[in-house]
Amino acid sequence: MAKDVLRIANCSGFYGDRLSAAREMVEGGPIDVLTGDYLAELTMMILFKDRQKDPTAGYARTFLRQMEDVLATCAQRRIKIVSNAGGLNPAGLAHQVRELARRLGIQVRVAHIEGDDLLPRLPELQAQGLELRHMDKDIPLRDLGAQVLTANAYLGGWGIAEALRRGADVVICPRVTDAALVVGPAAWYFDWARDDWDRLASAIVAGHIIECGPQCTGGNYSFFREVPAIERIGFPLAEMHPDGSFVITKHPGTGGLVSVGTVTAQLLYEIQGPRYFNPDATARFDTIQLRQEGPDRVLVHGVRGEPPPPTTKVCINYLGGYRNSVTFVLCGLDIDEKAKLAQDTLWSLVGGKDHFAEVFVDLVRWDRPNPRRNEEAFAHLTVVVKDPDPSKVGRAFTNKAIEMALANYPGFFVTHPPTDASPYGVYWPTLVPSELVEHRVVLDDATIPIEPVATGPSREVELPVVELPPPPEGETLRLPLGLLAGARSGDKGGNANVGLWTRRPEAFSWLRTYLTTERFRQLVPEAAGLKVERYEFPNLLALNFIVCGLLGDGVAASTRMDPQAKSFGEYVRAKVVEIPRALLAE
Repeated sequence: MAKDVLRIANCSGFYGDRLSAAREMVEGGPIDVLTGDYLAELTMMILFKDRQKDPTAGYARTFLRQMEDVLATCAQRRIKIVSNAGGLNPAGLAHQVRELARRLGIQVRVAHIEGDDLLPRLPELQAQGLELRHMDKDIPLRDLGAQVLTANAYLGGWGIAEALRRGADVVICPRVTDAALVVGPAAWYFDWARDDWDRLASAIVAGHIIECGPQCTGGNYSFFREVPAIERIGFPLAEMHPDGSFVITKHPGTGGLVSVGTVTAQLLYEIQGPRYFNPDATARFDTIQLRQEGPDRVLVHGVRGEPPPPTTKVCINYLGGYRNSVTFVLCGLDIDEKAKLAQDTLWSLVGGKDHFAEVFVDLVRWDRPNPRRNEEAFAHLTVVVKDPDPSKVGRAFTNKAIEMALANYPGFFVTHPPTDASPYGVYWPTLVPSELVEHRVVLDDATIPIEPVATGPSREVELPVVELPPPPEGETLRLPLGLLAGARSGDKGGNANVGLWTRRPEAFSWLRTYLTTERFRQLVPEAAGLKVERYEFPNLLALNFIVCGLLGDGVAASTRMDPQAKSFGEYVRAKVVEIPRALLAE
């Protein structure tokens, strides 16, 4: 491998992503490292349920299927493989990879990372005085009163770097940060120091861009009509350079688009303010600079970094209880009256709302006047119930809803047959001092401890100068915000973020002036009564809004139809606003 560039390819953005992506990335062009991101906060709950059924499980099984396609080729071409598919059982997945290599008749050295699992250490940590307070609600864990199922610290990239330095061909990770899958290989390959804050921060940015696979190559892109061959988008590559700068691209001949716009959209995905905290460094997102270098090639440079915080984030999931739901379909006239009748009848049959620990009711009006087809007269009334007792919210609840079928509002039907109760997990984000996390590498018969990165005072970071014209004045037209702004949204526990960006400085000058926190609240009624944070990124011509608590207690517990806020950005883009006519000339 030439030391002037390290080609890091991504083949997975989530557990369930395209199976053929690993083979496509290995066979589609030269790469040096193959990475894959399989873990999300919700995924940890899925893997927990897997391990409850089979103690040898707890990892992303699709990763093994992908390795059947590419492990031999990667060994032959000396392509390193780094993935967080280990989930709750990295040692078990490492064993399975070794068994696969044996069956294929190839020699590979497989390392795994451990030390993220804090579940058995929670009593010890609390005895030391750690309150493990919820990061958003400021409640100590001792007040939870529920069964904790998983507790995993977000490890950094230095364990990966050490495993590669000692000759590992495959590194199986547990709950590391998404960016660590790039930070580790880059730090190893270029021999960066632990306090190379700018280079490490740049690698964090690269990891954030490619972590979600084709979301940076045209997937989920607001201006999707500009994306060629969108039905088969290529997965991304980050061409890392020794100074930390890098180019985002994809293999030739694959579908999709790599542009300043597609990269900007992914940069805004699930972030908060200008500082992007990581165990290895703090990346300053307000220093990122983008430049289109050619077709499907975007240069990312100028990233500045600071030392990491003294604490490490921990994802705790606990058993929230059991839930069930029924969705009544209402049709035609008198929708509000039909909805009231359905609710009144249901509550009388099941013992009232107070019979359950939590109730959520939502009426969504899909119906139109003078409908042209049956479906255009529909509205949905969804009733969700939660309770610690599964018998209350099981068939005893849904069967009563079905009993109403011939004795209630006209046109009665529901969207699905009666179901039983299902358990749900609740996300509890917290922090622990980094020195208490026992980060380790296991390779062959050796276990190598990884010291936490030393923190320090924030550095003086010079922000790029962004010259913006004054916002245009004059006549305005009421048009959708999305005519000028792209968006990308997502979840962070119970919070939702939406990043909005423009293509031209003139449009951003207007957007930053027009879209204040107050006006955002007016546009998005769901934000009423919730804390809303607003951040500006002039270097990206972007704004980012955090709506705290919009998703309740996180994805698994949320009662919203879109519990991960994936559509939230497009919803905001559809809002009609006063746009200056001058911005519509082009």
